[in-house]
Amino acid sequence: MIAEVIINSTAKKLNKTFDYHIPKELEDYIVIGSKVLVPFANFKAPEEAYVVRIKEKSDFKVKDIIKIEDNLTDKQIELAEWMAKKYFCNVSDCIKLMLAPGTKNKKRENRISYKKINAIYPKKGIEEIEIDIETGNIKTDKQKKVLRFVINNPGCMVSEIEMFTDCTRGVVNTLIKKGYLEIIEKKIERNPLIGKNIEKSKKLKLTDEQQIAYNKIEKAIDTYKQFLLFGVTGSGKTEIYLQLIEKVLKNKKSAIMLVPEISLTPQIINRFIARFGKEEIAVLHSKLSIGERYDEWNRIKEGKAKIVIGARSAIFAPVQNLGIIIIDEEHDSSYKSEMLPKYQAKEIAKKIAQNENCPLVLGSATPEITTYYKSEIGEIERLELTKRANKSELPKVEIIDLKQELANGNHSMLSRELYNSIEENIKKKEQTILFLNRRGFSTFIMCRECGYTVKCKNCNISLTYHKYENKLKCHYCGYEESIAKTCPECGSNKIRYFGTGTQKLEQEIQKQFKGIKTIRMDIDTVSKKNSHEKILETFKEENIDILIGTQMVVKGHHFPNVTLVGAIAADSSLNIDDYRANERTFQTLTQVAGRAGRGEKAGKVIIQTYNPDNFSIQCSQKQDYNEFYKTEKALREQLKYPPFCDIIVMNFNGTSQDKITKLANRVYKYLNERKELEEFKILRPMPSPIDKIQNKYRWRIIIKGNINEEANETLNICLKKIYKMNQKDIRVSIDINPNNMI
Repeated sequence: MIAEVIINSTAKKLNKTFDYHIPKELEDYIVIGSKVLVPFANFKAPEEAYVVRIKEKSDFKVKDIIKIEDNLTDKQIELAEWMAKKYFCNVSDCIKLMLAPGTKNKKRENRISYKKINAIYPKKGIEEIEIDIETGNIKTDKQKKVLRFVINNPGCMVSEIEMFTDCTRGVVNTLIKKGYLEIIEKKIERNPLIGKNIEKSKKLKLTDEQQIAYNKIEKAIDTYKQFLLFGVTGSGKTEIYLQLIEKVLKNKKSAIMLVPEISLTPQIINRFIARFGKEEIAVLHSKLSIGERYDEWNRIKEGKAKIVIGARSAIFAPVQNLGIIIIDEEHDSSYKSEMLPKYQAKEIAKKIAQNENCPLVLGSATPEITTYYKSEIGEIERLELTKRANKSELPKVEIIDLKQELANGNHSMLSRELYNSIEENIKKKEQTILFLNRRGFSTFIMCRECGYTVKCKNCNISLTYHKYENKLKCHYCGYEESIAKTCPECGSNKIRYFGTGTQKLEQEIQKQFKGIKTIRMDIDTVSKKNSHEKILETFKEENIDILIGTQMVVKGHHFPNVTLVGAIAADSSLNIDDYRANERTFQTLTQVAGRAGRGEKAGKVIIQTYNPDNFSIQCSQKQDYNEFYKTEKALREQLKYPPFCDIIVMNFNGTSQDKITKLANRVYKYLNERKELEEFKILRPMPSPIDKIQNKYRWRIIIKGNINEEANETLNICLKKIYKMNQKDIRVSIDINPNNMI
C-alpha cells in the first residue's frame, strides 16, 4: 500500500504530495489523516508528514514510512485541502490548526504533553501504620503527625505536608526510607476553570420574540441551516444560545460557541458554568498556557467536554458529534485571521456545519453588511429581537460637536456635557465607561519648529508615546526608544506631544475628578494571564467609578450599575483608508452605547465627534441599523464593494523595493492576460498605505470581482509561478476581503 503525504513545511515548493510505502506492520494503523515520520531528501532526521490519500501502487521508487505519530480524521484532511485552495496557502499550514496545541513543534510537545507531580501515598496498610504508632515503633510526634496527614490526604505533595504539619522534608524522607510512605508520579490536568465556583442558575422564561427565534432554530437541529439572530443590545441572545445548547446536549450532541474577544470570555463562561457546570465545558483561547490548551483539547477529543467556548481557532476543536455552532458578535473583525492561513472563521464554520449537518447561528446587534445582505436575499434566515429582555429602555444618546466646544474655548478632552454627566454619576455612585480606541499617551510626537515627526526606524509609521514606561513604541513591530528632548533634525527643543491615548485620558480624568477610582483596559494592561478577567471583576465588585478602555470594553459586557458611556473620539475609525470605515464606526458606537442602562436605572450615552452630520454617527444615535444598512448598501453597490463583489489583495513584501516593483508589474501583466479574470477589475501595483513595516517594503495589487473556482485556480497557479521564479527575498500572499486595507 502507498500513502500520499504532505510534508509539514511552510515552503511553497513542498505544497504537494509525495509517495511513501506503508510497511506491513503499519497497514492496520495508517489511515487518511495520520501524522507520520518519513525520510525526506538528504535530511538526517526524519520529517513530519500527513497522510492525505492511500492507494495501491506508485509510479515512483518509494521509501518506507518510519513511524506513525497521531491521527486526524479524513474530514479534517478534506477541510485542510479545501482551506489551502480557498486561502492560497499550504495544506500543512491548515492541518496545523487542527492539531493539539503545542504539538506542532516536536521538541515542545514532550514538555507540554502532561504535567506531573511527585505525590506521597501510604506504602503500608493504614491499620499496620496505626498499630506501629500505638506500639511506639513510630517514635517522634512529627513522624506521627506526617503519617496521619498522608492517611487523610493520600496523593498530597511534600510542600503541602510542610505547610499543614510544620514538619520538614527530612521527616518525609525518613518515613520513605522506613517503608511507611512512597512517592508516586501523578499526572494532573491543567484546568483553567478549576478555581471557578459559581452558583447554579435555572433557565429563564423567554420573551415572545425570544421564543419565536428559539423555536425556529430548534426545529432545524439535525439539519444544516444558517440563522442570523439580529437583536438589539441586551435583547437576550445569550439566553437563547444557552437553551439551544441545552437541547443539543439532551440529544447527546456537542456545541461550539465562538466569542470575538478574550475579554468577553469570563462573563460568557460564568453564565455557561452556572447553567451547565464545569465538567461539560472546555475553554480555548490564547491567554491560556499551552499546557492548559493541550489538556482542554484532549478533553474535547475524548468526549469529556461537550461545550467548547473560545476565540476564532476554537472552530477547529476536535468536537465529537457536533450539534450546533454559534458565533456571537458575528460582525467582529477578529474572526478573520491576519496570519497564514488567512481564513474567515464564519466560512470555516459554514463548511463544518454543512459536513456535520447541524445549524449555524450568527448573532449580533450590528451584523456585518455582507451577513445582513445574505439574510435579505434568503441565503440566511433572519430572526429579529427588537426589545431588551428585561424590558429596560435603550439609552438616550447625545452627539456633541467638538468643533463647537473648541469655538466656546473648551480645549479639554471632555466636552462640558460629558464632564457634567460624569460628575453627576459620581455623586449618584453610578458607574461610567469611557471609550477611546487608541492606547498609549500620545499618538505622535512632532517638532513644532521644523515639522519633524518621530517614526519607527523599522516601519514607516509614527511612534506612540507611553507615559508610564516613558518610552516611544511602535504598535506594528514592537520597537521602542527613549524620549528625545531636542529635535534630531533642527536641534530645537520644541518637541510636543499630539493626539490622545487611553493613558493620557486616565491621567486627565484623575486630574479633573479628585479622589475617584479609575481602571484602564487596553492591550498594555491585559498582557498578563487572567488580567482581563481581574479588571472586569474589580470594576464590578469594587464599584470602580470609571472604566477607561479601547474596543475591549464595548462588546457584550453586562454591568447593571453602568448608566453613563462616553465615546471620546468617535471619528477615530472614520478616518482610516478602508471601505468599511462607516460600518465599523456605526458598529462600535452602537455596541458601546449598549453597555449603558442594562439594569433598572436609565442609561445615557455621549458621543464626541468633529463630524456630527456623518450618517454612521447619526444612525448610531438613533440605534437604527436598518437606516444605516440602506445608506451603506447603496454606497457599496455604486462603488462595487462587498457584498456586491470581493476585494482580493495580492501583497508583496521584501527588503528590495526595486525587486518588488519589477515582480509586481510582471504579475500585473500576467493577471491582465488571463481570460478567467476578464470580468475582474485589476488595479495597477502601488505601495501599501503603510509602505514599510519591520524593514520590509510593502506593495500590493488590488483585484475587484466575484471570486469563483476559475479565478481561484488562476490565482493559485500565479502564486506557484511566482515561487518557481525563485524570488526568495520577496514574500507574496493573497488575502480575500482582508480586515485591514492598510
